[in-house]
Amino acid sequence: MDAQAVLAYLFALLLIYVLFRLIYGPLRLVARLAYRTLLGALLIWVLNLGGSLLGYHIALNLPTAMVAGLLGVPGIVVLFLLQRLVA
Repeated sequence: MDAQAVLAYLFALLLIYVLFRLIYGPLRLVARLAYRTLLGALLIWVLNLGGSLLGYHIALNLPTAMVAGLLGVPGIVVLFLLQRLVA
């Protein structure tokens, strides 16, 4: 194997490594956002199960799940207060 082939392989490996590093960060951020959104949807669903006994309900859709997932309990409180404010 000559020197040009070795350099070409090393350059290809370096290029693959750089592309992986560029793509991995945003994918990790999207995965974390999706995970938190699913947890927010699960939290709203559980609260709606208990809330049906008390007469309150928070709509379960993508924006409310994202707010609940990203902000946690304060997000649920904000959603509840906004619902009471509008209704």
